[in-house]
Amino acid sequence: MKRVNYIIQGLLSVAFILSGGMKLIGGAEQLQPMAEGFGYSVEFMYFIAVCEILGGLGLIVAFWKPNLSIIASGGLVILMAGAVFSHLSAEQGIGAAMPSLILLLLGLVLLIGRGKSMMESIKNSPSS
Repeated sequence: MKRVNYIIQGLLSVAFILSGGMKLIGGAEQLQPMAEGFGYSVEFMYFIAVCEILGGLGLIVAFWKPNLSIIASGGLVILMAGAVFSHLSAEQGIGAAMPSLILLLLGLVLLIGRGKSMMESIKNSPSS
């Protein structure tokens, strides 16, 4: 299961860094139609892009600091839950929400898997 968590962590980190980077590099011209479709401001979309990049970087750093993966994946799960809600409330359909839903589910798998391994390591550590 540990290898599966590492694979998911790597995939999520790449996906979120690329997604956030595309939003930042694309500029306001690319974000304007997306922001209007959801009823958000362009500035809020920039904020989402920065959160995605920071979450992806957090997952990369978590390869060396495993406890950080719980924080990063938890934040990204919340972000993707908001994305799924935004797609569905904008009446874009489940097809438009599917990438966000898949990332949400992968993030949940990572969050639960890392949480279990962290709890096991706490249980097995000698008490002081």
